[in-house]
Amino acid sequence: MPPQRKQSRKKQNPPAGVGLFATSSGVRAVQSPARAQILAVLAEHELPFDEIVKCSGKAKSTVSVHLSGLEREGIIAGKPDPADSRKKIFYLRSERLGDLAGKRPVFQDNNEILKKLAADPDPFKFYRLMFRTIRVSLLNEGINIDPVLQKAGYHVGERVYSAIAAPDLADILDKTAGFWKTNSLGVLEVESTAPLVLKVYDCFECGSLPQLGRPACAFASGILQAIFTRHYRLPQQVTETACYAMGDDHCRFVIVPT
Repeated sequence: MPPQRKQSRKKQNPPAGVGLFATSSGVRAVQSPARAQILAVLAEHELPFDEIVKCSGKAKSTVSVHLSGLEREGIIAGKPDPADSRKKIFYLRSERLGDLAGKRPVFQDNNEILKKLAADPDPFKFYRLMFRTIRVSLLNEGINIDPVLQKAGYHVGERVYSAIAAPDLADILDKTAGFWKTNSLGVLEVESTAPLVLKVYDCFECGSLPQLGRPACAFASGILQAIFTRHYRLPQQVTETACYAMGDDHCRFVIVPT
């Protein structure tokens, strides 16, 4: 199902590097900054041509050429505008798998952590290290798989909700914190409920990652998005505003309806 149109309109900044999208004919790479700008806009909401031009800040001719190419490659699709059948509304029809960085970062290897692990063979520490090693190895190859991790987290969150479902928000929050603690994902605390803001200390997902300069808890964000989308019976957006990978001493998630 394509996302619903929104009223707010603002120019979107495209992700850096090359975007990877899964289509029915295979994985497509998007390197063009103009295409990336258009896709960043459509990732937020489906839009008609004129609105895409306005939001992307590109010339009409440029937008027209790229929309045709993206539609031909199966990354986006168009449908008749109910307000004017002569026009089309465009939406993203493919999944964003991740990004390839234009310049590969180089992070410190895990030798020191491996030495500590040998002296303290804790299974939890091993799996935490394994998770970190996989992510850092991919980052060192210039590969960002946050969209895949977010989707995986969402699937986990749907099943978690089935086990902790409760009509009261306080109960859901208490059970979610219990799930985090039981599975050694960290210590989850509630900062506020209007809007809903959660903090996580000793985060499993990013606590041992190098400084990335951006939020890194895509898996946890997916879990939280699924839990509270199911609870409120409305799509929720999770924005991570603080993270260990950004130099903060906790991770902070703001959860609002989309």
